[in-house]
Amino acid sequence: MGCLDIPNETVFVMEMTPIKFGVGATAEVAYDAKRLGIQRALIVTDRGLMQLGLPERVRRLLTEAGLQADIYDDVHVEPTDRSFEEIARFIEGRNYDGMIAIGGGSSIDTAKWARLYATYPAPLMDYVNKPIGKGLPVPGPLKPLIAIPTTAGTGSETTAVAILDILALKVKTGISHPFLRPTFAIIDPLNTVTLPPMATAYPGFDVLTHALESYTSRPYHARPRHKPEERPVYVGSNPISDLWCEKALEYLGRYLRRAVLNGMDVEARTYLALAATYAGIGFGNAGVHIPHALAYPIAGMVKRFSPPDYPHEEPLIPHGLSVIVTAPATFRWTYPADPERHLRAAQLLGAQVSGLNEAQRREILPQTLRTLMRDTGVPSDLGTLGYTGEEVPALVEGALKQQRLLVNSPRAVGAEELRLLIEQSFEAAP
Repeated sequence: MGCLDIPNETVFVMEMTPIKFGVGATAEVAYDAKRLGIQRALIVTDRGLMQLGLPERVRRLLTEAGLQADIYDDVHVEPTDRSFEEIARFIEGRNYDGMIAIGGGSSIDTAKWARLYATYPAPLMDYVNKPIGKGLPVPGPLKPLIAIPTTAGTGSETTAVAILDILALKVKTGISHPFLRPTFAIIDPLNTVTLPPMATAYPGFDVLTHALESYTSRPYHARPRHKPEERPVYVGSNPISDLWCEKALEYLGRYLRRAVLNGMDVEARTYLALAATYAGIGFGNAGVHIPHALAYPIAGMVKRFSPPDYPHEEPLIPHGLSVIVTAPATFRWTYPADPERHLRAAQLLGAQVSGLNEAQRREILPQTLRTLMRDTGVPSDLGTLGYTGEEVPALVEGALKQQRLLVNSPRAVGAEELRLLIEQSFEAAP
C-alpha cells in the first residue's frame, strides 16, 4: 500500500513561538522590538496593570531606545466582541508597525485580534470560528507581536487562538489560525509575583487543563488524513506535545499550591511560568477537548458569580475555573480510552498509583484534581457558580457549538454524554 493510500493521518505539525525566558527578561524588550523591526508600537494592556506600573516601564524602555510607543489600556477581562471592536476602532488610521501585549490571556488575545485587524481589516465575525462566525482564514502574515504574560495561565503567548465572548449569543468562541501566534514571547516570572491567590489559582488550573486535555486528546494518527493546506491547528496528541504536557503536569503538581500560598515564592512562580509555557506549546498544537468545550457556555452564561481577587464590575467566571469545574467528571469518563495515560497524568500531579484496583485506578485522576482544587480554595461544583439543573440543556447546546474542540475528545461525545458530565459536575468534592 502506498503512503497516500493510508486512510489515517501519519503527519503532525509542531509550531511554537520563539521564547525569551528568565527573571528580569522584560528589561530587554527594546532590543527585541528593534530586532523585529518595530519602530512605532502599541502596548495593549489593562487598567489593573497600569496601576502596577509595568506598561509604563515598558514604554519608557522603548522610548529610551528611540522607539515610539502608545498604550491602550481598555482591555476587558475575558474579552468580548464589543471589546474587540473597541480596539479595532482605536487603531484605525494610527499605522502601528507592531504590538506589545502585557497581561494575561485577555490582553494577549486582544492584541492578536488588533494586529489581525490592523493588517487585514474585516468584520470580526468573518474571522470567528464556524459555526458561530464565518471562519475565514487569515490571509497572510501579520505585523509583529511581542507577548509579555503577567499570569501563568492561558499560554496565549505561544498559541494560535484568540478567545472572546459573543455577548448576544452568551457563548465563548475564538479565532484560530497559525498566523495569530505571537512573533515573540518574553516570559519573566517577576511579572507574576504581585498576583493575589485566586488570580494565581484560576490561571494555574487553566494550565493544568491545557496539559491534561492535550495529553489525553485523540491521537494524531487516529484522525483522517488531511491535505497540508487543510490540516487543522489542533492535530491531536503526538510524541512531541506529550513531552511538553508531561513536564507541565509535573511542575503543576509540585508548585501550584506553593505559588497560591506565597506569591513571593520566586522559585514556585518560575516553575509555574514554565508550566504555562510548556502546556501552551503542547495544547497549541495537540489541542484541548471536553472541559474547554463545556467551559465556553459555563463562562458565557454566568449570572451572579463574583470571584475574589478579580474586578467586580459584573458577574464573572474566570476561564480557569470554568474549565476545571467539569474536569473531574470528564477524566473519569475518558479513562477507558487510555487508562495508562490517565494514570500517568495522576502520577505526574503527585498521586500514588501503584497497587490500585480497577475502580481506584479509574478514580485516582478525578480525586487528584479535586484534592488540588480543595487545597487551593477553588470551587468544585457548578452549583457554587450559580447554576441549577434548569440550565443544563442550554449548557449542552452551548458546548455542542464547540465542534473544533469536541472532535479532539478521545471518546466520541454527543449531547447525551455532555449532559451526563454536566450533571455529575454539580456534585461537590467531599
